[in-house]
Amino acid sequence: MKQKTLPMMLAVSMALAGVFAAPQAHASKDKPVIGFSIDDLRVERWTRDREYFKAAAEKAGATVSVQSADANEQKQIQQIENLISRKVDVIVIVPFNAKTLTTVVAEAKKAGIKVISYDRLILNADVDAYISFDNEKVGQMQAQGVVDATGGKGNYFLLGGAPTDNNAKILRDGQMKVLDPLVKSGAVKIVGQQWTNEWLASNAQSIIENALTANKNNIQGIVASNDGTAGGAIAALQGQKLAGKVAVSGQDADLAAIKRIKAGTQTMTVYKPIKTIATDAANLAVQFAKGEAPKFTSKMNNGKKDVDTILLTPTALTKQNVDLVVKDGFYTQAQVGN
Repeated sequence: MKQKTLPMMLAVSMALAGVFAAPQAHASKDKPVIGFSIDDLRVERWTRDREYFKAAAEKAGATVSVQSADANEQKQIQQIENLISRKVDVIVIVPFNAKTLTTVVAEAKKAGIKVISYDRLILNADVDAYISFDNEKVGQMQAQGVVDATGGKGNYFLLGGAPTDNNAKILRDGQMKVLDPLVKSGAVKIVGQQWTNEWLASNAQSIIENALTANKNNIQGIVASNDGTAGGAIAALQGQKLAGKVAVSGQDADLAAIKRIKAGTQTMTVYKPIKTIATDAANLAVQFAKGEAPKFTSKMNNGKKDVDTILLTPTALTKQNVDLVVKDGFYTQAQVGN
Protein backbone atom coordinates (compact mmCIF):
# COMPACT_ATOMS: atom_id res chain seq x y z
CA MET A 1 0.00 0.00 0.00
CA LYS A 2 2.75 2.39 0.97
CA GLN A 3 4.69 1.54 -2.17
CA LYS A 4 1.71 2.60 -4.33
CA THR A 5 1.15 5.82 -2.37
CA LEU A 6 4.67 7.17 -2.90
CA PRO A 7 4.55 7.22 -6.74
CA MET A 8 1.07 8.76 -6.56
CA MET A 9 2.31 11.51 -4.23
CA LEU A 10 5.23 12.16 -6.55
CA ALA A 11 2.91 12.37 -9.53
CA VAL A 12 0.62 14.79 -7.72
CA SER A 13 3.50 16.95 -6.52
CA MET A 14 4.97 17.06 -10.04
CA ALA A 15 1.60 18.03 -11.47
CA LEU A 16 1.24 20.77 -8.88
CA ALA A 17 4.77 21.94 -9.65
CA GLY A 18 3.68 22.24 -13.28
CA VAL A 19 0.70 24.35 -12.26
CA PHE A 20 2.80 26.72 -10.19
CA ALA A 21 5.84 26.77 -12.47
CA ALA A 22 7.04 30.13 -13.74
CA PRO A 23 5.26 31.14 -16.95
CA GLN A 24 7.05 30.74 -20.24
CA ALA A 25 9.87 33.31 -20.42
CA HIS A 26 8.77 35.00 -23.62
CA ALA A 27 5.95 35.27 -26.09
CA SER A 28 6.00 33.26 -29.29
CA LYS A 29 8.41 34.36 -31.98
CA ASP A 30 5.49 34.88 -34.36
CA LYS A 31 3.79 37.27 -31.96
CA PRO A 32 6.53 39.03 -30.00
CA VAL A 33 5.73 41.52 -27.25
CA ILE A 34 7.79 44.71 -27.22
CA GLY A 35 7.99 47.19 -24.37
CA PHE A 36 8.56 50.83 -25.36
CA SER A 37 9.69 53.02 -22.46
CA ILE A 38 9.59 56.71 -23.44
CA ASP A 39 10.98 59.44 -21.20
CA ASP A 40 8.15 61.95 -21.68
CA LEU A 41 5.11 61.70 -23.97
CA ARG A 42 4.20 65.30 -23.12
CA VAL A 43 6.87 66.26 -25.67
CA GLU A 44 5.34 66.44 -29.17
CA ARG A 45 8.25 64.62 -30.79
CA TRP A 46 7.78 61.40 -28.79
CA THR A 47 4.07 61.04 -29.54
CA ARG A 48 5.01 60.76 -33.22
CA ASP A 49 7.70 58.15 -32.49
CA ARG A 50 5.17 56.12 -30.52
CA GLU A 51 2.59 56.10 -33.32
CA TYR A 52 5.05 55.20 -36.09
CA PHE A 53 6.76 52.57 -33.89
CA LYS A 54 3.48 50.89 -32.95
CA ALA A 55 2.27 50.86 -36.55
CA ALA A 56 5.49 49.23 -37.82
CA ALA A 57 5.70 46.71 -34.97
CA GLU A 58 2.06 45.67 -35.33
CA LYS A 59 2.49 45.31 -39.09
CA ALA A 60 5.32 42.86 -38.32
CA GLY A 61 3.03 40.84 -36.03
CA ALA A 62 4.18 42.25 -32.67
CA THR A 63 2.24 43.90 -29.89
CA VAL A 64 3.64 46.98 -28.14
CA SER A 65 3.26 48.16 -24.56
CA VAL A 66 4.11 51.87 -24.31
CA GLN A 67 5.07 53.54 -21.03
CA SER A 68 5.74 57.26 -20.42
CA ALA A 69 7.98 58.24 -17.51
CA ASP A 70 6.86 61.90 -17.58
CA ALA A 71 10.49 63.05 -17.18
CA ASN A 72 10.92 61.10 -13.92
CA GLU A 73 13.91 58.76 -13.75
CA GLN A 74 12.55 56.70 -10.84
CA LYS A 75 9.23 56.24 -12.63
CA GLN A 76 11.06 55.07 -15.76
CA ILE A 77 13.05 52.49 -13.79
CA GLN A 78 9.83 51.16 -12.19
CA GLN A 79 8.11 50.99 -15.58
CA ILE A 80 11.02 49.03 -17.09
CA GLU A 81 10.96 46.67 -14.09
CA ASN A 82 7.25 46.18 -14.76
CA LEU A 83 7.97 45.30 -18.40
CA ILE A 84 10.60 42.80 -17.23
CA SER A 85 8.11 41.18 -14.83
CA ARG A 86 5.63 40.89 -17.72
CA LYS A 87 8.30 38.95 -19.63
CA VAL A 88 8.27 40.99 -22.83
CA ASP A 89 10.70 39.89 -25.55
CA VAL A 90 12.45 43.21 -26.17
CA ILE A 91 12.50 46.55 -24.35
CA VAL A 92 13.12 49.72 -26.36
CA ILE A 93 14.11 52.68 -24.18
CA VAL A 94 14.22 56.44 -24.72
CA PRO A 95 16.13 57.23 -21.49
CA PHE A 96 15.23 60.25 -19.38
CA ASN A 97 18.54 59.97 -17.52
CA ALA A 98 21.13 58.10 -19.58
CA LYS A 99 23.23 57.35 -16.48
CA THR A 100 20.71 55.70 -14.15
CA LEU A 101 19.61 52.60 -16.04
CA THR A 102 22.64 50.33 -15.58
CA THR A 103 21.00 48.09 -12.96
CA VAL A 104 17.59 47.77 -14.59
CA VAL A 105 19.18 46.96 -17.97
CA ALA A 106 21.21 44.24 -16.24
CA GLU A 107 17.93 42.87 -14.79
CA ALA A 108 16.42 42.76 -18.27
CA LYS A 109 19.44 40.96 -19.72
CA LYS A 110 19.37 38.46 -16.84
CA ALA A 111 15.74 37.74 -17.76
CA GLY A 112 16.78 37.07 -21.36
CA ILE A 113 15.26 40.29 -22.68
CA LYS A 114 17.01 42.27 -25.43
CA VAL A 115 17.41 46.01 -24.80
CA ILE A 116 17.51 48.69 -27.51
CA SER A 117 18.57 52.25 -26.72
CA TYR A 118 16.39 54.57 -28.84
CA ASP A 119 17.55 58.00 -30.02
CA ARG A 120 19.59 58.57 -26.84
CA LEU A 121 22.43 56.28 -25.81
CA ILE A 122 22.06 54.61 -22.41
CA LEU A 123 25.43 54.88 -20.68
CA ASN A 124 27.41 52.24 -18.76
CA ALA A 125 24.89 49.50 -19.47
CA ASP A 126 24.85 46.23 -21.39
CA VAL A 127 22.42 47.34 -24.11
CA ASP A 128 22.15 45.20 -27.25
CA ALA A 129 21.72 47.98 -29.80
CA TYR A 130 21.48 51.73 -30.28
CA ILE A 131 19.51 53.47 -33.01
CA SER A 132 19.60 57.21 -33.52
CA PHE A 133 20.36 60.00 -35.89
CA ASP A 134 23.95 61.20 -36.17
CA ASN A 135 23.71 63.67 -33.29
CA GLU A 136 27.19 65.10 -33.77
CA LYS A 137 26.14 65.93 -37.33
CA VAL A 138 22.96 67.53 -35.95
CA GLY A 139 25.09 69.74 -33.67
CA GLN A 140 27.28 70.75 -36.60
CA MET A 141 24.19 71.67 -38.64
CA GLN A 142 22.84 73.79 -35.78
CA ALA A 143 26.05 75.77 -35.37
CA GLN A 144 26.51 76.11 -39.14
CA GLY A 145 22.98 77.46 -39.47
CA VAL A 146 23.72 80.23 -36.97
CA VAL A 147 27.14 80.91 -38.54
CA ASP A 148 25.60 81.24 -42.01
CA ALA A 149 22.92 83.62 -40.75
CA THR A 150 25.36 85.89 -38.90
CA GLY A 151 28.15 85.93 -41.45
CA GLY A 152 30.29 83.89 -39.07
CA LYS A 153 30.83 86.64 -36.51
CA GLY A 154 29.38 88.15 -33.35
CA ASN A 155 28.41 87.19 -29.82
CA TYR A 156 26.88 83.72 -29.48
CA PHE A 157 25.10 82.02 -26.61
CA LEU A 158 25.09 78.20 -26.40
CA LEU A 159 21.71 76.95 -25.17
CA GLY A 160 22.22 73.29 -24.40
CA GLY A 161 19.71 70.53 -23.79
CA ALA A 162 19.05 68.61 -20.58
CA PRO A 163 22.20 67.79 -18.58
CA THR A 164 20.77 64.28 -18.01
CA ASP A 165 20.63 63.58 -21.77
CA ASN A 166 23.81 62.22 -23.34
CA ASN A 167 22.63 63.53 -26.72
CA ALA A 168 22.89 67.09 -25.39
CA LYS A 169 26.63 66.53 -24.88
CA ILE A 170 27.07 64.97 -28.34
CA LEU A 171 25.22 67.91 -29.90
CA ARG A 172 27.59 70.30 -28.11
CA ASP A 173 30.61 68.37 -29.45
CA GLY A 174 29.23 68.81 -32.97
CA GLN A 175 28.49 72.49 -32.42
CA MET A 176 32.02 73.15 -31.19
CA LYS A 177 33.56 71.45 -34.26
CA VAL A 178 32.10 74.33 -36.26
CA LEU A 179 32.55 77.10 -33.68
CA ASP A 180 36.04 76.40 -32.31
CA PRO A 181 37.95 77.78 -35.33
CA LEU A 182 35.79 80.93 -35.33
CA VAL A 183 36.29 81.43 -31.59
CA LYS A 184 40.06 80.98 -31.97
CA SER A 185 40.16 83.51 -34.82
CA GLY A 186 38.23 86.01 -32.70
CA ALA A 187 35.35 86.25 -35.19
CA VAL A 188 32.92 84.66 -32.71
CA LYS A 189 32.76 85.21 -28.97
CA ILE A 190 30.79 82.78 -26.81
CA VAL A 191 29.29 85.09 -24.20
CA GLY A 192 27.56 82.33 -22.24
CA GLN A 193 26.45 78.72 -22.21
CA GLN A 194 23.97 76.80 -20.12
CA TRP A 195 22.16 73.45 -20.07
CA THR A 196 18.35 73.50 -20.03
CA ASN A 197 16.81 71.22 -17.40
CA GLU A 198 14.32 68.76 -18.95
CA TRP A 199 14.62 70.59 -22.30
CA LEU A 200 11.78 72.84 -21.10
CA ALA A 201 10.98 75.96 -23.12
CA SER A 202 10.17 77.88 -19.93
CA ASN A 203 13.66 77.14 -18.56
CA ALA A 204 15.23 78.18 -21.88
CA GLN A 205 13.27 81.43 -21.83
CA SER A 206 14.59 82.31 -18.35
CA ILE A 207 18.16 81.47 -19.37
CA ILE A 208 18.02 83.72 -22.45
CA GLU A 209 16.27 86.55 -20.58
CA ASN A 210 19.17 86.53 -18.12
CA ALA A 211 21.72 86.27 -20.94
CA LEU A 212 20.22 89.26 -22.76
CA THR A 213 20.29 91.31 -19.55
CA ALA A 214 23.89 90.30 -18.79
CA ASN A 215 25.02 91.20 -22.32
CA LYS A 216 22.87 94.34 -22.73
CA ASN A 217 21.04 92.59 -25.63
CA ASN A 218 24.32 92.34 -27.58
CA ILE A 219 23.85 88.74 -28.81
CA GLN A 220 23.82 87.88 -32.52
CA GLY A 221 23.36 84.11 -32.40
CA ILE A 222 21.77 81.52 -30.11
CA VAL A 223 22.77 77.93 -30.77
CA ALA A 224 19.68 76.24 -29.31
CA SER A 225 19.82 72.44 -29.21
CA ASN A 226 16.18 71.68 -30.04
CA ASP A 227 12.97 73.40 -31.09
CA GLY A 228 11.54 73.54 -27.58
CA THR A 229 14.54 75.48 -26.26
CA ALA A 230 14.52 77.58 -29.45
CA GLY A 231 10.91 78.50 -28.72
CA GLY A 232 11.84 79.61 -25.21
CA ALA A 233 14.77 81.63 -26.55
CA ILE A 234 12.57 83.32 -29.15
CA ALA A 235 9.98 84.20 -26.48
CA ALA A 236 12.78 85.93 -24.55
CA LEU A 237 13.91 87.73 -27.73
CA GLN A 238 10.34 88.88 -28.41
CA GLY A 239 10.32 90.50 -24.97
CA GLN A 240 13.19 92.70 -26.18
CA LYS A 241 11.80 93.15 -29.73
CA LEU A 242 14.74 91.13 -31.05
CA ALA A 243 12.86 88.15 -32.55
CA GLY A 244 13.99 87.73 -36.14
CA LYS A 245 17.12 89.85 -35.54
CA VAL A 246 19.04 87.14 -33.66
CA ALA A 247 19.87 83.83 -35.37
CA VAL A 248 18.40 80.83 -33.52
CA SER A 249 18.92 77.15 -34.36
CA GLY A 250 16.76 74.17 -33.40
CA GLN A 251 16.08 70.48 -33.95
CA ASP A 252 13.12 68.08 -34.44
CA ALA A 253 11.03 70.08 -36.96
CA ASP A 254 8.27 70.71 -34.41
CA LEU A 255 5.25 72.31 -36.03
CA ALA A 256 5.70 75.52 -34.02
CA ALA A 257 9.32 75.69 -35.21
CA ILE A 258 8.33 75.23 -38.86
CA LYS A 259 5.91 78.14 -38.46
CA ARG A 260 8.63 80.26 -36.80
CA ILE A 261 11.03 79.52 -39.66
CA LYS A 262 8.38 80.61 -42.15
CA ALA A 263 7.78 83.75 -40.07
CA GLY A 264 11.51 84.47 -39.88
CA THR A 265 11.95 84.29 -36.08
CA GLN A 266 13.79 80.93 -36.09
CA THR A 267 16.72 80.46 -38.45
CA MET A 268 16.72 76.70 -38.91
CA THR A 269 15.79 73.34 -37.49
CA VAL A 270 17.13 69.84 -38.07
CA TYR A 271 14.59 67.44 -39.56
CA LYS A 272 14.99 63.85 -38.49
CA PRO A 273 12.45 61.70 -40.35
CA ILE A 274 10.82 60.17 -37.27
CA LYS A 275 8.92 57.62 -39.34
CA THR A 276 12.29 56.24 -40.48
CA ILE A 277 13.85 55.84 -37.03
CA ALA A 278 10.63 54.50 -35.46
CA THR A 279 10.03 52.00 -38.26
CA ASP A 280 13.66 50.85 -38.29
CA ALA A 281 13.65 50.48 -34.50
CA ALA A 282 10.43 48.46 -34.56
CA ASN A 283 11.84 46.15 -37.23
CA LEU A 284 15.08 45.83 -35.24
CA ALA A 285 13.10 44.85 -32.12
CA VAL A 286 11.12 42.24 -34.06
CA GLN A 287 14.34 40.82 -35.55
CA PHE A 288 15.79 40.45 -32.05
CA ALA A 289 12.60 38.80 -30.80
CA LYS A 290 12.72 36.29 -33.66
CA GLY A 291 16.38 35.50 -33.04
CA GLU A 292 17.52 37.05 -36.32
CA ALA A 293 20.79 38.96 -36.76
CA PRO A 294 20.17 42.64 -37.59
CA LYS A 295 22.55 44.71 -39.74
CA PHE A 296 24.29 47.65 -38.04
CA THR A 297 26.15 50.64 -39.52
CA SER A 298 28.66 51.30 -36.75
CA LYS A 299 29.47 50.93 -33.06
CA MET A 300 29.18 53.50 -30.26
CA ASN A 301 30.97 53.19 -26.93
CA ASN A 302 28.68 53.81 -23.96
CA GLY A 303 31.30 53.49 -21.23
CA LYS A 304 30.71 49.76 -20.77
CA LYS A 305 30.95 48.34 -24.27
CA ASP A 306 30.98 49.12 -27.98
CA VAL A 307 27.26 49.00 -28.72
CA ASP A 308 26.03 47.85 -32.14
CA THR A 309 24.62 51.03 -33.68
CA ILE A 310 22.43 52.24 -36.53
CA LEU A 311 22.92 55.95 -37.29
CA LEU A 312 20.49 57.68 -39.63
CA THR A 313 21.09 60.90 -41.60
CA PRO A 314 19.40 64.18 -40.55
CA THR A 315 18.53 67.16 -42.81
CA ALA A 316 19.02 70.87 -42.08
CA LEU A 317 15.91 72.93 -42.81
CA THR A 318 15.85 76.69 -43.44
CA LYS A 319 13.26 78.97 -45.00
CA GLN A 320 14.54 77.82 -48.42
CA ASN A 321 13.71 74.11 -48.02
CA VAL A 322 11.30 74.01 -45.09
CA ASP A 323 8.50 72.67 -47.32
CA LEU A 324 10.30 69.31 -47.34
CA VAL A 325 8.22 68.42 -44.27
CA VAL A 326 5.08 68.73 -46.41
CA LYS A 327 6.56 66.79 -49.33
CA ASP A 328 7.52 64.02 -46.88
CA GLY A 329 4.01 63.88 -45.45
CA PHE A 330 5.35 64.88 -42.03
CA TYR A 331 2.83 67.75 -41.97
CA THR A 332 0.08 68.91 -44.31
CA GLN A 333 0.20 72.27 -46.10
CA ALA A 334 -2.80 73.33 -44.00
CA GLN A 335 -0.84 72.61 -40.80
CA VAL A 336 2.26 74.61 -41.74
CA GLY A 337 0.38 77.44 -43.46
CA ASN A 338 1.60 79.44 -46.46
